[in-house]
Amino acid sequence: MLIGLLVIWLITAIGLWLVTLLVPGVRAKSAGDLLLAALVLGLINAFIRPLLWVLTMPLTVFTFGLFALLINALMLRVTAAIVPGFEVEGFGDAVLAVIIMALLAIGGFILLQWLLFDAVFWMQMGPAHPMFSP
Repeated sequence: MLIGLLVIWLITAIGLWLVTLLVPGVRAKSAGDLLLAALVLGLINAFIRPLLWVLTMPLTVFTFGLFALLINALMLRVTAAIVPGFEVEGFGDAVLAVIIMALLAIGGFILLQWLLFDAVFWMQMGPAHPMFSP
């Protein structure tokens, strides 16, 4: 379990690094600041974001899930406020960064399933899943 948390932390740091390369308004002064920002973002996403999602569930449903991007952008701005060497200039930059990170996560999901199972399964695994068939 600890290895899984470390892998997720490093993947988040790599995602933040790619965002700093693609979005001009997002900057990190050092690799240590990126690692710290990934750690803080992970903690914020673990403890604060679920509460915000529950409180804003009607608005998220009404906007077909797009409001969740704004919540994630807010979490990125809070991370930038906490970590001194990590900067996000404006809310628009935060939204663009969150969209890029979401696309990276989807791409990583597809790549991981393709590498592990030689196919991408979009439905939940069950007894009829090819992995479970003889």
